[in-house]
Amino acid sequence: MSELIYAGSLKKLEDVGAKVIKGGSHAIAVFVHEKQVYAVDNRCPHMGFPLHTGSLCDGILTCHWHHARFDIKSGGTLDPWADDIPTYPVHIKEDKVWVHPVPYNKVTIEKLRKRLREGLEQNLSLVIAKSVVGLMEAGFPANEIAKVGIDFGTIHHQSGWGSGLTILTAMTNVLTKLDKTGQILALFQGLVHVARESSGMGSRFLLGSLPVTDEMNTQSFEQLSEWYRHCVEVRDPQGAERVLLTTIELDFTNEQIADMMMTAITDHFYVNTGHTLDFHNKAFEILEQIGFEHRPYVLSSLLPGLGHVSRSEESHSWQSPVDLVKPLIEAFKKLPDILANASSIEETEVDEAPLVEQILSDDALKTVNMMLDALKNGVSPARLAQLVALAAAERISRFHVQNDFRDWITVLHTFTHAHALHESLRRSTTPELTRAVFHGAMSVYQDRFLNLPSARRPEPKDVEAEPQNPSELLEMMNKQQQVAESARWVVNYLARGGNISELFNTLGHALLREDAEFHSFQMFEAAMVEHEHWEIEDSELASHAQETLIIAVTRYLAGHAPTSREMPHIARIAMRLHRGEKLFEDE
Repeated sequence: MSELIYAGSLKKLEDVGAKVIKGGSHAIAVFVHEKQVYAVDNRCPHMGFPLHTGSLCDGILTCHWHHARFDIKSGGTLDPWADDIPTYPVHIKEDKVWVHPVPYNKVTIEKLRKRLREGLEQNLSLVIAKSVVGLMEAGFPANEIAKVGIDFGTIHHQSGWGSGLTILTAMTNVLTKLDKTGQILALFQGLVHVARESSGMGSRFLLGSLPVTDEMNTQSFEQLSEWYRHCVEVRDPQGAERVLLTTIELDFTNEQIADMMMTAITDHFYVNTGHTLDFHNKAFEILEQIGFEHRPYVLSSLLPGLGHVSRSEESHSWQSPVDLVKPLIEAFKKLPDILANASSIEETEVDEAPLVEQILSDDALKTVNMMLDALKNGVSPARLAQLVALAAAERISRFHVQNDFRDWITVLHTFTHAHALHESLRRSTTPELTRAVFHGAMSVYQDRFLNLPSARRPEPKDVEAEPQNPSELLEMMNKQQQVAESARWVVNYLARGGNISELFNTLGHALLREDAEFHSFQMFEAAMVEHEHWEIEDSELASHAQETLIIAVTRYLAGHAPTSREMPHIARIAMRLHRGEKLFEDE
């Protein structure tokens, strides 16, 4: 009996109808209903309102705050937006009522995973938030949480891979830059975007591979690659899917499949303003985290969108007043020989800073020739892509707020395309994929007018002073039109020796406390990852690049804040509920 909690005499309980007792760190509500005694957690699992003040009728306990309804016997809820309520064993002996404080229906990892899936299916943000908080606090791996969202989003969205899955992948990539609260917010935001994007969009059913025969061998991959390339060319996503699934069925390597898919989308210039290449890169990135057994649904989800993408070589701006198409086509003919010979030559020292400035210049044809020369001199395609990404980040760091606000997204597209290409070339290098480095450089060229006038790069002041408190930056971004001020703040912070990890965490919270739109998530992740690549170098260019990336992401986030902040408010509710706080009382 020492483990039991005395709730009172049965007669007194019958007189009062309901009573609250202490069950260790939580309160338990004891009810007498239709001559039976029931014990449940006194906190409504929806938002924590005390259930002893609710109504109990016909076996249904109703919370008076949001009218969530529960079966008093099992604790099960009738409302999908509420959770089941814990129920406790009741013992009656000699008119005395005792309650065992260990619930029948304990919360387990499997229940939280199931609840997360239900939250995605019903598009219920608070359910998703509570599931993420519970799983993270239980030590469940973050990539396993992301996997639930990826599995759901790649199946239950007929239009295939989109912004939601991209946000979830991007946020999974930067979890190491964030504290525990930031990690919860990052996963929650990604999962909610997946749920919203998938809501009402129908499910995808795989078409299946072509019949696989014993005669198929390595030679068949070349044939399948050509078929895939042709299907993408003629905008036939169904044919492309069957070919793709055949390569997976034949267990071709991820590098082979990536090369096949990337070749098809780089046959045309800067496809869909860079989104298509970025989505492909994100799909392969998330597979590295959740397992390549998910290839069929993840990779095939990229195909529905290929039927209606834009191809930049068909646009007027790529042909006039300067024809960029013909010179690029001529340059691309040289790439196979250049890359084949590059491995056999001794690398020549290339001054990379002037090359970055040339990419930013208004002489596109000279840029193409300098990039070809860099490859001939042993600069790897991945390194060249990294330099293009730096030039694209320079455009954002110099973007003047006198531009149309929507043009932030123009320079953002170029940067995220260049970053995705850099990551893709780090995995595998082909002449076909290298073409996209030139696509990216020409997009940087196209964006040149957005730096006229050019925003001034801030100069640090009072460098001997102590670094500022990062909370100052968050406070600054609580106001609109703080782009230049925020950039000056981070430059001073860096010059004074501020902790870079704390700064990244602060910038992460500046993003995650907002109802941010798709491109802001892209910007933060791309800047964080590109910065990490430059950290391993000790050079003047590397230092300049790191500062440029920080200025760029700070200015972009400041230019898109503040917002209404509904999403982080929901996450805070979930975190407070998990801690047992009372939401319904004044703070």
